[in-house]
Amino acid sequence: MIVKVNNLVKRYKELIALDHFNMEVEEGEILGLLGPNGCGKTTAINCILSLLNFDKGEIEVLGKKMTPDSYDIKKQIGLVPQEVSVFEKLTVKENIDYFCGLYIEDKNLREQYVEEAIEFVGLKKYEKFYPKKLSGGLKRRLNIACGIAHKPRLIFLDEPTVAVDAQSRNFILDGIKKLNKEGSTIIYTTHYLEEIEMLCKRIIIMDNGKSLVSGTKEELKAMITTSEKIIVGFLNIEDETINKMKNIPHVIDVEKDDEYYIIKFENGINNLANLLEFIKENNLTYTKLHSQLPSLNDVFLELTGKELRD
Repeated sequence: MIVKVNNLVKRYKELIALDHFNMEVEEGEILGLLGPNGCGKTTAINCILSLLNFDKGEIEVLGKKMTPDSYDIKKQIGLVPQEVSVFEKLTVKENIDYFCGLYIEDKNLREQYVEEAIEFVGLKKYEKFYPKKLSGGLKRRLNIACGIAHKPRLIFLDEPTVAVDAQSRNFILDGIKKLNKEGSTIIYTTHYLEEIEMLCKRIIIMDNGKSLVSGTKEELKAMITTSEKIIVGFLNIEDETINKMKNIPHVIDVEKDDEYYIIKFENGINNLANLLEFIKENNLTYTKLHSQLPSLNDVFLELTGKELRD
């Protein structure tokens, strides 16, 4: 394991920010860390990096106990924080050179790494620009370059695509895949579930400072009750008929969502056929009907009782 966190507890007076939080990260993977605002994701990262003291627990990084003085470990770690953290009075190239210089003393090697980082994030024609002249998406790219220029073995990416345009988001996501292919292990936090689906081999869902579950996308989806949702739009359906619909085999709930009904099924087969038979028997007319397999949002909602953005 490249990262191992065991029973991590972090308190702020009466507030428990991390409540016996556990996490393991295998070398070479992209791990998605999911949770609503305030659940403890950033606190966990800062504790792992020894940027915050914690009250209880054990943290190992790269096979060694992590402490504030573990400079040999920290040299192999890159951090891209949620807030853009660059110097406004330094140019793009000067910023990257500064952060790279914190880890790479050899001048020639540092110059090579800085040039490679600039090319990697697509900022070559902006290298003499000051950050205030960059768009939000370009600033995010600069933030990433500053965090990865020294070619770290382990990278923490905390909400790297917040408030960026679609072009920059795609550029950043492609870059993350490339970093991983080149050997970096990545811990990735985001509110965008489609990014987790696209990037991550394994996912940890956390809430209220606790790690609730971990696994692949397929494993997490298999953990929840809902195995299929069918969305239907009906013309003139009565409440009594809706209640009867709950007796269809494997139906666990029927919810109203604007003009549509969401019919949730537990594990079973022939769900769509059974519903169509019910529609025929009750002389119902539908305007829309389609089936959905469970999504990560369904997993998150069932496990935490809230939407990811809550």
